Amino acid sequence: MALVQRILLWVVVIVAVLVIAAILVVALFDWNRARPWLDQRLSASIGRPVAINGDLTVAWSRNPDANGLSHWIPWPRFTARDVSIANPEWTKQPRFASVQQVRFSLSPLALIGHTIEIPSLKLIGPSVDIERDKSGRNNWQFQFAQGGQWNLDIGEVAFDAGALRIDDGRLDLHLDVAVQPLGKPIPFAQIVAPKLNGADTAPPPHSDQAYYFGWTANGTWRGAKATGSGKIGSVLALSDASMPFPLQADLRLRDVHIAAAGTLTDPVHLSALNLHLKISADSMSHLYALTGLTLPATPPFTTTGHLTGEIKQGLYRYDHFDGRVGASDLHGSMSYATAVARPKLSGALTSNVLNFSDLAPLIGADSNASKAQRGEAVKQPPDKVLPVEPFNTARWRTMDADVTFAGKRILRKMELPIQNLSTHLTLDDGVLTLDPLRFGVAGGDLDAHITLDSRSSPMPGRMKLSLRGVQLKQLFPTVALMQTSGGEIDGDAALSGNGNSVAKLLGTSDGEVKLLVENGAISKLLLEEAGLNLANIATLKLFGDEPVKINCAAADFTAKDGLWRSTLFLIDTDDMTVNVDGDINLATEQLDLTLNPHSKGVRILSLRSPLYLRGTLKSPDAGVEKGPLLARGAGAAVLGTVAAPLAALAAMIAPSHDNENACTGLISQMREPAQAH
Repeated sequence: MALVQRILLWVVVIVAVLVIAAILVVALFDWNRARPWLDQRLSASIGRPVAINGDLTVAWSRNPDANGLSHWIPWPRFTARDVSIANPEWTKQPRFASVQQVRFSLSPLALIGHTIEIPSLKLIGPSVDIERDKSGRNNWQFQFAQGGQWNLDIGEVAFDAGALRIDDGRLDLHLDVAVQPLGKPIPFAQIVAPKLNGADTAPPPHSDQAYYFGWTANGTWRGAKATGSGKIGSVLALSDASMPFPLQADLRLRDVHIAAAGTLTDPVHLSALNLHLKISADSMSHLYALTGLTLPATPPFTTTGHLTGEIKQGLYRYDHFDGRVGASDLHGSMSYATAVARPKLSGALTSNVLNFSDLAPLIGADSNASKAQRGEAVKQPPDKVLPVEPFNTARWRTMDADVTFAGKRILRKMELPIQNLSTHLTLDDGVLTLDPLRFGVAGGDLDAHITLDSRSSPMPGRMKLSLRGVQLKQLFPTVALMQTSGGEIDGDAALSGNGNSVAKLLGTSDGEVKLLVENGAISKLLLEEAGLNLANIATLKLFGDEPVKINCAAADFTAKDGLWRSTLFLIDTDDMTVNVDGDINLATEQLDLTLNPHSKGVRILSLRSPLYLRGTLKSPDAGVEKGPLLARGAGAAVLGTVAAPLAALAAMIAPSHDNENACTGLISQMREPAQAH
């Protein structure tokens, strides 16, 4: 027995010596000698050079948060100083990230199961450089090693203060961001309302509902000053991908202002977002550089709504937003899907009160001052009416769209008798379609179908118009003599053209336009003035105006290469027929029209002579053809010298034209729909 006892005693002594020796080796070991091995292993794991440039030290202590046997076993607590992660060779900066100190502890028992368990990782003085070049290469994607027998389990990452540098060549965005502790946490509900337009924006109960850090940013975007500030939470959840991370931001990038508050889920992998979002800019088109969304040029706008996104699924929603565009209100919900061949924007928009002038930038018809405000270089020539600003068709093939819009009430100038607007816009592989585009016009309806195909250059466009039930009196609300007029106008048009602006499309237009007025009435004074019937004008001025029945008014223009030629244009009443001949050149915006009035019955003191309308659309020039008028005046002068004064009136008496209704047989012709050329 004594021998067995001595053997056991020696075993205990040897084990104790080995344990003491192991403790002494671990305690006294210069861990800096292990840095090359650690650098190699870490570099291989992320596919990027990693270096511990400073001291690597280890301290041993029990983990009070551990359970079971792990609670009693000392845990090694590592401190690595001056740790850096290198950048790819193409980047401007040599380092992707650097940290003054990295502190973490390991679970010894977990090593037995080939798991590196790090409950918490603390970074002291982190600095990160985010970079992307113009071709789209970025430095934040790593080639993590696949397979292997060891698993890495990191609980959470915390940091005190740090710096972030963003250099994005594609967005031309350069920001320096500084992060500092707030000193006192700010509750989440103090920044973000729990409900936004009926949607829940609060994080789940298990998340840390507080902001612990503030951040500021300064730099440039597209050469202009960019600033920002905000707040973030204290811990990035790595072990629980469902843990929302509080975020608040206020960014001013050039003329774009973005204010957001809410949460990001799994921010390391950008899993989801849930934000109260307010955004404004001088034009919606200015959001393209930041978001990739192809939006139209607009007046200055602002919107506030609820933005949610499933980033991995590539689906975003901006729900129940309210805003203003120029002087118009705007409401609706939109969705944006990116996990498709071409991203697609869908939704429905409504404006309760639409200022019609706010639609002008959509076709480049706003003023040069408005263009300058939203940063457009193209100026509208002072002598042109048709907008020359080109459509930005280069962006039309970057995404698709399916959007409806309704403007319930329209504010407009008195001379523009439009009541409401609705349209269904689709953009499919560069083909823009407005089908239908409807206006309420002067008590009637204008129904248009427009297609623009940006896949060809110059861009082909097609348009069909249908005008029904338009009230003649309401069509000219600012013309006093038209207020005694009446009747309804119907019309059809089918046009096609080629060009990247409204001016080019109409300046190359082919097709036909038809208009018809039946059973109407027009001011008798207006007709007499058109015929220069002086005595009748004086009588009507003294005793008042009265309406004259319109048997019909009809116009038929054919267009070829932008030249609109009148094949039929007349107004027939019981008192007079007016024929209009000539053409309108939309390529040069030149007018060349002649009006030939023909009185029915005797008109004393009539200076009836053809009228002309020339000049440009911008500056039309109307007057009386001098040749016929001078000849008639000369005849009166001769008679006045050789006969009684009464005989001088004979040359100024227009003979009666006993024509039948000039519209006979034309109404059925005009009702034939216009055919596209």
